[in-house]
Amino acid sequence: MNLTIDIGNSRNKIAVFNNDEIIDIITKETLSISDISEILSTYPKINYAILSRVKNIDSTIISYLKSNTSYFIDLDENSKIPIENLYQTKNTLGKDRLAAVIGANNIFPNTSVLVIDAGTAITFDFINKNNQYEGGTISPGLEMRFKSLNYYTNKLPLLNKNEDFNLIADNTANAIVSGVQNGIIFEIDSYINTLKNKYNDLKIFLTGGDAIFFDKKLKNTIFVNLNLNNIGLNKILEHNKSHD
Repeated sequence: MNLTIDIGNSRNKIAVFNNDEIIDIITKETLSISDISEILSTYPKINYAILSRVKNIDSTIISYLKSNTSYFIDLDENSKIPIENLYQTKNTLGKDRLAAVIGANNIFPNTSVLVIDAGTAITFDFINKNNQYEGGTISPGLEMRFKSLNYYTNKLPLLNKNEDFNLIADNTANAIVSGVQNGIIFEIDSYINTLKNKYNDLKIFLTGGDAIFFDKKLKNTIFVNLNLNNIGLNKILEHNKSHD
């Protein structure tokens, strides 16, 4: 069995796999050795583990995983991956972005795929039909946009996402909600439409903490998969197991 750990900016997502099948998903705001110990005790057949992180974590967690599994990968730019990575600055590429496109490629191999991660930041990542990761874009996420309007102005309030919003708002609070949320929707739909004009086989995945919020608000047909990063990490782990 495999253990995949995705350390994100806002949350940590752990998945237990039996081959390609997800057996369990655990989400934690913080991750400790006791958390990992509990998982390994619950699933004693876990022998393989992989960890992806976009921020620094306690080094003792790495040591614990190395000592308590027979095979462990701390994902970095030198790790073997099952696709070709064309990104020029591989050392600065977020491992969550790489894992997500590998997860999408695992579901739709030999197909043009766009992965949109609506999390702390909104990332767009593209992998072509030749299984080559070309790169993407990064822009502020939903919460970050609300916070920036409040932080960089004297009078605008700090607001949160809201299901009730219009194209044209009749007061300042509604204008903020409408501006932030419609801005993201237009950004995503426009990006998708531009790529669809170039790649007629394009498949689109939406993932991340705000994926469910935006799912039905977009005009384009998309696949929502909240486990895409962990699926990609499992694919990387399986790839390394078979090539070592």
